[in-house]
Amino acid sequence: MMSGSVSLIGAGPGDPELLTRRAAARLRRADLVLFDALVDGRVLRLARRAEQVFVGKRVGQRAIAQGTIHALMIDAAQRGRYVVRLKGGDPLVFGRGGEEALALQAAGVPFEIIPGISSATAAPAAAGIPATHRGFASGFVVISGHSGQSVSTMLAAIAPNMVTLIVLMGLQGRHTLTADLLARGWRADLPAAVVLNAWCTGQHVWRGVLAQMPQAIVQTGAPGTIVIGETAALHLHSPFTPARLR
Repeated sequence: MMSGSVSLIGAGPGDPELLTRRAAARLRRADLVLFDALVDGRVLRLARRAEQVFVGKRVGQRAIAQGTIHALMIDAAQRGRYVVRLKGGDPLVFGRGGEEALALQAAGVPFEIIPGISSATAAPAAAGIPATHRGFASGFVVISGHSGQSVSTMLAAIAPNMVTLIVLMGLQGRHTLTADLLARGWRADLPAAVVLNAWCTGQHVWRGVLAQMPQAIVQTGAPGTIVIGETAALHLHSPFTPARLR
């Protein structure tokens, strides 16, 4: 049995120019790439010599089981192949990278973790919104919109209106989230924003206040990041950016 290896790689928020140099180098020499739904096609072009297999999960769509993904990685590596497991954002931020690393570890497969820029900070930045800003918010909290009761428990431990709240994968549940926050004392007029398709073609930003968020007209099929807090009112943008930097 030959011994291959696996790289768990974060593809960042979309734009391939935001990949790390190490991630780009690994993609160029991969034999097999197992990629997620939110990976930009431009990133996959770097892996021209590799077999590319989609293993992504999207809400409301049939998805490959997580255990099957583990088996694909392990089997390919044990047959001597170099495998890249490619995820949007960072593999250890709501990406199940930890579960996959544990499976590889248990199987005795050599692996490495290559971080990527998480959409938790990259998506707000694309809209000119800082996660923290002196006088506005000295910290931020990132939650998954899929976590249900665990999110509600976490919100109960946070003082209302004191931090920037960043919600990943939360567009479909924004009605429940808004009601929960208002019931816990978060201000109805607290600035809020939704960043869609950050760093990709078709990027769109909705801005308003917390109470308006359920009625925000957004494309729910697109990847979106919700930002709630005083910093969401900021729009850090220069109309004088030189063309060479655009």
